[in-house]
Amino acid sequence: MYRQGDLLQLGERADRIRQERHPDGIVTFVVDRNINYTNVCINRCRFCAFYRNPGDPESYILSKEELFSKIDETIEKGGTQILIQGGLHPELDLEYYLRMLREIKERYDINVHGFSPPEIWYIAEKSGNGLSETIRLLREAGLDSIPGGGAEILSDRVREKISPRKIDSGKWLEVMEEAHRAGMKTTATMMFGTVESAEDIIEHLHTIRELQDRTGGFTAFIPWTFQPENTPLMRDGDEGFRGPATAVDYLRVLALSRIYLDNVPNIQASWVTQGLKVAQVALRFGANDFGSTMLEENVVKAAGVSYRVSKEDIINAIGLAGFRPAQRDTYYNILRFF
Repeated sequence: MYRQGDLLQLGERADRIRQERHPDGIVTFVVDRNINYTNVCINRCRFCAFYRNPGDPESYILSKEELFSKIDETIEKGGTQILIQGGLHPELDLEYYLRMLREIKERYDINVHGFSPPEIWYIAEKSGNGLSETIRLLREAGLDSIPGGGAEILSDRVREKISPRKIDSGKWLEVMEEAHRAGMKTTATMMFGTVESAEDIIEHLHTIRELQDRTGGFTAFIPWTFQPENTPLMRDGDEGFRGPATAVDYLRVLALSRIYLDNVPNIQASWVTQGLKVAQVALRFGANDFGSTMLEENVVKAAGVSYRVSKEDIINAIGLAGFRPAQRDTYYNILRFF
């Protein structure tokens, strides 16, 4: 299906599955903000243009005042969630994260969707508390759910090439399984278009589906394409890198994701990497969610792609594609229709 399936037939099949799972014609979105608390990261992934080394003149850690200002603006604009992610900063310990979460929760009634599996693994390793205890402490301090960042492709052959210092696929899955068993919901992602093969993409989808069969903890799957500008992978080259994935590549993988992941309830379109028009088409290739308004986004922007849309743009795009727009929360509960 991936290699030889007709694109429009794949899209039609994925669209039928979307209709069966979401027969009311509603397409959801969430109002939130991506907050990157630091850009310092020791992983130095070859696909990333955002990270900075410790001591770099452009490195930063957000102050409490800056963090609160960003959350204030998010709530003013109707936001119900903040997505907090950063790099693996060697000077930040478990207490830093616990204090950040407590201070947010003391001040705001907002869902904290935060810390990707690589961050959580690193925090646990540095603290010596173990993974389950670290997740318990983060949850008690105010962490509500976990984003699927750091997955890229869950094939260690690929990870060795594009992110050799990052945790392997087994550890990523272990963090997610532990979080699910603790009662937390998470999302799953896939970044494709680097050096992976068709087999690697299927391996990624298969491992997500297998874990979902065991735990049921994933609320959504979000595939998106590698943005190469300003990245070491683009600059240094790699014989396996064939150039940026196209919109056709994106729609093919999106449709296949909806067909294959029969146990994941929601598939999210990526206007952040594809733009509004392709995201509208994605709604007929299996997607039933338009993602986030993303009042702020820095990681993809650092790679030279900066689509900016308002809540009204998203509402209009969903409506013009023939669907009923609805704002949701982190757990896909509908808050209001438009």
